[in-house]
Amino acid sequence: MTFLRMEELELTGKRVLIREDLNVPIENGIVSNDTRIKAAIPTLKMARDRAAQVIVMSHLGRPTEGQGIDQQPSFSLQPVADHLARLLRCNVALVANYLVDPASVAAAEADIILLENVRLNAGELANDDALARRYAELCDVFVMDAFGTAHRAQASTHGVARHAPIACAGPLLARELDALGRSLHDPERPMLAIVGGAKVSSKLEVLTALADKVDQLIVGGGIANTFLLAAGFEIGQSLCEPELVETASQLMQTTSIPLPSDVVVAKEFSAQAKATVKPVSDIEHDDLILDIGPETVAHLKDIVSTMKTIIWNGPLGVFEFDQFAEGTRQIATAVADNKGFSIAGGGETIAAIDKFGVTDSISYISTGGGAFLEYVQGVTLPAVQILEERAAAHQ
Repeated sequence: MTFLRMEELELTGKRVLIREDLNVPIENGIVSNDTRIKAAIPTLKMARDRAAQVIVMSHLGRPTEGQGIDQQPSFSLQPVADHLARLLRCNVALVANYLVDPASVAAAEADIILLENVRLNAGELANDDALARRYAELCDVFVMDAFGTAHRAQASTHGVARHAPIACAGPLLARELDALGRSLHDPERPMLAIVGGAKVSSKLEVLTALADKVDQLIVGGGIANTFLLAAGFEIGQSLCEPELVETASQLMQTTSIPLPSDVVVAKEFSAQAKATVKPVSDIEHDDLILDIGPETVAHLKDIVSTMKTIIWNGPLGVFEFDQFAEGTRQIATAVADNKGFSIAGGGETIAAIDKFGVTDSISYISTGGGAFLEYVQGVTLPAVQILEERAAAHQ
């Protein structure tokens, strides 16, 4: 794919508008997890050092469009502005009335200007053209750097790129696309995908797309239960989707999908539940499968160790409860120990990687959830497509 990259452009004297994904959890007015903010810091530092004015916009949560921040104060980006100021060690000003008074942006005296939550603006989600033009009027260069929102055609991710004088990809977005391209379009073989989660239906397109690309496909969590059912095993009261048993059978005929030989079960789903290891042939009618067993772990670790490319999305069990976390921990460690190229994405996956302390050993960790999954499926990301179109017109 061909698009302009921010680091290749001359930004001296330019007003640069950067769309970041700063949608972070906030508790009692304080950012409680700043992973996404930290991911944006290199882009913001680069722009601050080179441009005349750096303007940042992002969404936060799901406020009601058209209602002001006074009616919805919990959706304000002020805590993010404060956190950015601490990380960047500079003055960050939050500007709320940028649509009513665009001059307030130019007049703001700060190293970085953060626009108030774009999802407060009527027309943002619908990619309203008039709103997109108003965003574009704030800048000389628009930088799309929010991979986590690249699968949404919205005014701040797509429309503004159409109307800005210049539209380019920021370093974070470019790295995401480069890493995904490396793992999907020209991977070193053999290639493995690990897909976990609650339901086959929520990741059916991902499973189908990957089954045609990979040499091995490991399924985990509730997804694995549907595959066990398709293979004729009793799964007790475990989460599954009987209506997708035939789909699971077809996928197992498409590529190699190793199924668990033993599992960790309980009689209830709770943090206090007693964990018991059983062969899959011994699962009882009232059992809940909540993790993979040690024999399965050993087998899957052997598979992981032989791979040259690994894509990982979703845990192998209920890793939030320590007695059912061992499967995910062991596989996370195996992926971290692998010397090939590994890319992991999705909120639960990142949480597991963080919990088990292997963040620095994964080749690339994607900041996008839905965008990551859609890209893996082969879906064209609207925010990336418009950057390609603008790059073609720029030549």
